Amino acid sequence: MDERVMYAKQNEIRGLRRRRRYMLLISTFSIIFILAIWQASVSFNWVSTRFFASPYEIIQVIIRKITIKKPEGNFLHNHILASMVVVWSGYGLAAVLGIPIGLVMGWFKTAGRIIRPPFEVMRPVPPLAWIPIVILFLGVGTLARATIIFFGAFVSIVLNTYTGIRSTSQTLINVSKTCGASDFETFLRVGIPSAMPMTFAGLRSSMGIAWGSVVAAEMLGSSIGLGFFILYGRTYAEVAMIMGGILVLGICGQISNRFILAVERIVLKWRPRIEEKH
Repeated sequence: MDERVMYAKQNEIRGLRRRRRYMLLISTFSIIFILAIWQASVSFNWVSTRFFASPYEIIQVIIRKITIKKPEGNFLHNHILASMVVVWSGYGLAAVLGIPIGLVMGWFKTAGRIIRPPFEVMRPVPPLAWIPIVILFLGVGTLARATIIFFGAFVSIVLNTYTGIRSTSQTLINVSKTCGASDFETFLRVGIPSAMPMTFAGLRSSMGIAWGSVVAAEMLGSSIGLGFFILYGRTYAEVAMIMGGILVLGICGQISNRFILAVERIVLKWRPRIEEKH
């Protein structure tokens, strides 16, 4: 019996690996196909090169910026590091404040009545709308740019955490209280674990918002960063520079998302992964 179970488990693992390789092959092929069409469109002048750069030109710009500071005065890794500091500073503060606020607002009725009204007023306001106020109070330094990122990420984190803890199974709550747990103990042992999947969904979506907001944030008197790099290319009509900055920005966002996924797998290791269910 044990051998049959082990054999079935090995077959399941092999099947999962085959599916992963198949999906990787499809993804790789689709990327190559899109890049080939893109390169052909520029090479054969199907699109105007004034507004569209080829993948070859974009890669050339990226490689050149690894070793050359010109024209805007910084290496590519300097821009990446500067943007990472801004993004992770604002995003980290949003996570540290947003998760507890979402949990408390969703679980404790009195706290919800106090916190939710001002939050609902703040929720529809886009991050860019805070720029004039941020400049007024904080100037145009790194702190000001990180604050713009904070406003962009904070709402998504709070909202997803709130939704997660509000979705806690009433059956689990009743069982916990039947076993003698207090409301606070139920909050710690039932509510918070139940909210974590939605909380991590909010952390991932807000990371995308954070990287998406960094271009606008680095309009605040910045002379370094991927946002500045893209804006510099726009100012001097360097299309390859603009698209290269966008590509690097997207890669940084994807790496950040993968990092959060890795943390999620560690924190939520009790939850089966989607591919293990099918």
